Amino acid sequence: MIGETLLAALVISLILTVALETGFFLIVGKRDKKDLLLLLLANTLTNPVVVLSYWLTVLYTQWNIYIILIPLELFAVLAEGWLYKKYGRGFKRPFLFSIAANMVSFWLGVLIQQFI
Repeated sequence: MIGETLLAALVISLILTVALETGFFLIVGKRDKKDLLLLLLANTLTNPVVVLSYWLTVLYTQWNIYIILIPLELFAVLAEGWLYKKYGRGFKRPFLFSIAANMVSFWLGVLIQQFI
């Protein structure tokens, strides 16, 4: 049961994150197809790691949610920012873009969860 629920959380989170960060990418005026592919790959690498780590930590520890969330989100921001800097073509401030995209994705995800 936990396995199925965790898998569903992973899939839903990845789909939602990719959709929201792609929307953010387009809203801020980015159009480079290779940078969009990089965004998709970066999120495919980081999101499942963050979500799985979050849920396993929540399930098996009594840690405060913020002690779990902050380092995991920081990991995602730094990893994605580094990928945008190293491989991106149109990211003038890759870490700022990563911070903004992740904040938008995170907070819209929190908002969406309120309605589910």
